[in-house]
Amino acid sequence: MVQRIGVVGAGQMGRGIAQSLAMSGFDVILNDVNELALDKGVSFINAQMEKGADKGKWDKNFVEKTMEKINQTTDMSGLSDCDVIIEAATENKNIKFDIFKNLDEIAKASCLLATNTSSISITEIAAHTNRPSQVVGMHFMNPVPVMKLVEGIKGLETSNEAFETIKEMTSKMDKVLIESRDMPGFVVNRILMPMINEAVYALYEGLASVEDIDQAMKLGTNQPMGPLTLADFIGLDTCLSIMEVLHEGFGDSKYRPCPLLRQYVQSGRLGRKVKRGFYEY
Repeated sequence: MVQRIGVVGAGQMGRGIAQSLAMSGFDVILNDVNELALDKGVSFINAQMEKGADKGKWDKNFVEKTMEKINQTTDMSGLSDCDVIIEAATENKNIKFDIFKNLDEIAKASCLLATNTSSISITEIAAHTNRPSQVVGMHFMNPVPVMKLVEGIKGLETSNEAFETIKEMTSKMDKVLIESRDMPGFVVNRILMPMINEAVYALYEGLASVEDIDQAMKLGTNQPMGPLTLADFIGLDTCLSIMEVLHEGFGDSKYRPCPLLRQYVQSGRLGRKVKRGFYEY
């Protein structure tokens, strides 16, 4: 039975996963090497919970119980007694490989290791452990407490038992799990990122302004936000990383990242998180 879950990474995705798990009754240990980032992550969760209480979504008692479920540690060995550990670090292969090597050494033998990667091969990540049958993909959507979808991905060696366990976890979190094959981008980003990349190409080629591209897609296709606004929300560095994975994985020129996207990332215009992307915030 899964009760104690570790989350590696206290950034946008990690803190959202930790909040959702705690709200669903799981005991959570949130880990980050950066103590300041860890404190900020927990403070952000508390602020979101308080905001929900102020709006009448839940009562103050639920806020207290949820926050009591979350512990924090900068030492990865503090996750040694977890039943499942979910990695939610930056979308970088080498960083994830190192984390999984370390988790494999630290975690108890029965522990499942999950990754929130949005595009990197689960099979490749699992190969950096001695427990590939217990490695699985759990790709949450942002913002995690609001979005209902989780993409579940089996690596080549992932056992049916491991996959059933994350299915049950997802259900307990009141989310919907869809199963994707272990291919670059899985389902959501295989479709979404080329659309965003094409919107950047439209801007790059002078087809229309940032605002008009977003308006066209919002009013013409009924999307809740335009693709360039969405790119800023996701993070332009993350969008670029996923396009690079798609391009490398399929070897197809249709996945080539737009030069303008690369240029924005090189300049440090990464989107909302730095208050500058396609828009100024």
